[in-house]
Amino acid sequence: MKQKVIIFSAPSGSGKSTLVAHAMQYFENLAFSISCTTRNLRGEEIDGKDYHFISIEKFKNNIEKEFFVEFEEVYPGKFYGTLKSEVENNWKNGKVVIFDVDVKGGVALKKYFGDQALSIFIKPPSIEELERRLLSRNTDDIAAIKTRLAKVEEELAFENQFDVVLINDDLTKAKQEILQIIENFTK
Repeated sequence: MKQKVIIFSAPSGSGKSTLVAHAMQYFENLAFSISCTTRNLRGEEIDGKDYHFISIEKFKNNIEKEFFVEFEEVYPGKFYGTLKSEVENNWKNGKVVIFDVDVKGGVALKKYFGDQALSIFIKPPSIEELERRLLSRNTDDIAAIKTRLAKVEEELAFENQFDVVLINDDLTKAKQEILQIIENFTK
């Protein structure tokens, strides 16, 4: 089987992590690529499961050593990146690697993997709904939510650089659609 990756990107609060988790439960051949980040844990996140939480110093050292497929300073002092070793280890195990990354990271991954990648942009139904979702998650303070919302318009401008755009206005419908999209790509 050809080595493949599936890239999920979206503005924060669009539902990409929920859809990734749903796909992971349904398809046994998917392996989640655990990104590195310098931000603090949120909610019930677990180091090594949700992210590899590392220091800025270690992250920058990994950049110098060219350990990343892609990386981005998403917010000031908040770096995110995909380790080459994550992808290679999952491919060795015969898995399709699935990514849950920010929009710029998604574009960079698609560029890197080309036809091996399916890039999916999860679009919120509206900015107002996005704000409501971020507030109801209760994982960030108001300042962090305002920072996230300030980026939304910039992030939405990237949607045309993705293979598929899925509007998440009905979660049940979005879950069904995402399964069909992945099924078609992984055949």
